[in-house]
Amino acid sequence: MKATIEVEQKADLNFLVRVREPGGESIHHVTLKRKDYDKLTDGKAEPEDLIKRSFEFLLEREPKESILARFDLSVIGRYFPEYESEMRRGLK
Repeated sequence: MKATIEVEQKADLNFLVRVREPGGESIHHVTLKRKDYDKLTDGKAEPEDLIKRSFEFLLEREPKESILARFDLSVIGRYFPEYESEMRRGLK
């Protein structure tokens, strides 16, 4: 069964993300800088969509337990060089 990803915007560009799978749930606090949002989406997707797609990307590569509990979205590109190009391609 595929994971369920719930994204809740808490403040301007701060999000609470819940990843639910049959074996349990993980909770993540994610921040997003406006410049990163603009670079990845050109404003053609909502911030919540970018966060959700980013978690789908991560879950294709690692289990939910390996995803940091608190991070800025920009760090994903440090671990996965293909992240930015995949987000730009998938969200525009």
